Amino acid sequence: MERNICIVTGARPNFVKVAPILKALGRAKEQGSDVDYKLVYAGTEKDSSLEPTLFDDLQIQRPDFFLGVDCENMNELTGRVMSEFEQYLNAHPTDVVIVVDDLASTMAVAIVTKKRGIRLAHLVAGTRSFDITMPKEINRLVIDGLSDLLFTAGMSSNTNATREGAELHKIYMVGNILMDTLRLAHGRLQRPAVLDKLGLNAGEYVVFTLNRKALFANKELLEQMVGVLSASGMPIVAPLRTEAVKAVSPFIEKGNEPSNFHIIPPLSYLEFGWLTAHAKGIVTDSGNVAEEATFNSVPCITLNSYTEHIETVKVGSNVLVGEDAERLREALDTLKRGEWKRCSLPERWDGRTAERIVKTIMES
Repeated sequence: MERNICIVTGARPNFVKVAPILKALGRAKEQGSDVDYKLVYAGTEKDSSLEPTLFDDLQIQRPDFFLGVDCENMNELTGRVMSEFEQYLNAHPTDVVIVVDDLASTMAVAIVTKKRGIRLAHLVAGTRSFDITMPKEINRLVIDGLSDLLFTAGMSSNTNATREGAELHKIYMVGNILMDTLRLAHGRLQRPAVLDKLGLNAGEYVVFTLNRKALFANKELLEQMVGVLSASGMPIVAPLRTEAVKAVSPFIEKGNEPSNFHIIPPLSYLEFGWLTAHAKGIVTDSGNVAEEATFNSVPCITLNSYTEHIETVKVGSNVLVGEDAERLREALDTLKRGEWKRCSLPERWDGRTAERIVKTIMES
């Protein structure tokens, strides 16, 4: 009996996580498994966040189907994705739906899937901030509560899921899927040409990324953060998207653009991977970037007071400084002195996560 699997993505980072699963499903099919799979994107074909090289860099197909939803209001987005995904299911036989992370679109797909009586798998399950005022936290609770298969990255996520009442037979600690992608891409990473223009070599610069809208809005804090980065004296390379550039630029211009702070355009997946893997350190508000830093043993400073993957702090290279400019300064000083803590890879960050996921789905 053929098993029809639908993998749904809602934003660019999701493709990085599902790429190894698509490859593992392809191998299973080549080896005789009776499986068919479709990749669905909640957004539109013209989504500007999906750079032209993304799918080539990840060596995966473009989505088989676009739901075509493009709006800012999260409640409107949820309703529209639910409607569009229901129509997709009407036209495509589906036995299992895999949803990724904690977006409003992910939650919408999860709700429709369960209302249709279709098995639901959640990657990455059990991640929590324990801040119920965050929309993503609500999405996580709903998705995990509905899921038949909860694929977690570590023991802390398992604990979160069981504490909230998930049955043990539904929880599978498969490891961190990002590590599968990094291992597959490692030999193809590309040194960005912009480093030559800046006259920078590997290990000579700090990467700065910024994505959280709450930080964009806090102008006073952002000015302090930029000031601390500039005052560090270390070359700062900041591949930022438009909204982040608008938020950060005024504070750089105020100081007549210090020579050590370099805003550059967003990079392709393979270029960004090279940039972070060869950095002296990273300052970020992104959990994914912090996880990749741990894989690469690169010192990482996270501008948040929590992380959904605490193993990056307990075992890995990550340090949380919150939204505190003075703690950021102290961490940068430690980095500059070369006194960063030692780190190692957390359990099951071995590049076999996708293999475990596909095996579980095919056997359950």
